[in-house]
Amino acid sequence: MTPSIIKALSINPLLLSALFAGLAASIVSGIIGSYVVVKRIAFISGSIAHSVLGGIGVCLWLEKSQGCTWASPIFGTLIAALLSALIISWIHINYREREDSVIAVLWSVGMAVGIIFISQTPGFNLELTNFLVGNILWVTPVDLSILWILDIIVIVIVLCLHHKLLILCFDEHQAQLQGIHTNTLYTLLLVLIAISVVLLVQVVGIVLVITMLTIPAAIANIFTTRLSRMMLIAISLNGFFCFSGIAIAYHLDWPAGATIALMAGISYLLSVLFIPGKK
Repeated sequence: MTPSIIKALSINPLLLSALFAGLAASIVSGIIGSYVVVKRIAFISGSIAHSVLGGIGVCLWLEKSQGCTWASPIFGTLIAALLSALIISWIHINYREREDSVIAVLWSVGMAVGIIFISQTPGFNLELTNFLVGNILWVTPVDLSILWILDIIVIVIVLCLHHKLLILCFDEHQAQLQGIHTNTLYTLLLVLIAISVVLLVQVVGIVLVITMLTIPAAIANIFTTRLSRMMLIAISLNGFFCFSGIAIAYHLDWPAGATIALMAGISYLLSVLFIPGKK
């Protein structure tokens, strides 16, 4: 399998772009996914991931039906993800008892708006499928550039604020005692999750975003309790899942995003069942 996929990468620019997109998504999701798993906010991440369909639908409608060439789907994904993160953060800070309800509403409304606008867009069936279940071969050079820029932004922020984010994830009360502005930091963490979602939607689609954001980090957590090491393991696992998933999908003519997610899910089950450690 490996020699043939390497040969295919050398002659197929679409496949090579897909691999680079997978690598970009692997880095950021391994880092941010570790925070998500430790902080136990996977449900919030899922809400942000599903709400982005609204932004995608609006931009696709503007681009294809209204002739707005600037309305790129990745732009809509970014705006919707950031807006959802800021709304959830505001509710968490001011109305914490209603947080679960707001998360569920954002999840539902985002999906509903996206489906409505996509249904009014020519060729919506293909577009909807690509965004829901992923089509990594669909990544354009412009999208790839945006993904790597977002990747660099996330890495720089995490390097600067890792210690504070670490305290926030493990002991928010202790962070407050140390004078850390936990509300601002929590908002920033959700913004970083939103950026991660934008990256992962291009690789595995909206439905499977939460899989790649949480499973590699959850597997890494079996092997170590140190967050920095957990991130490195999660990044490596994400990269492995992306490369091997693309290779298997290429040979079996399967959807790449679903194949990547399936490998991650099976690996997690095997890790829990057969590897001694935290269960």
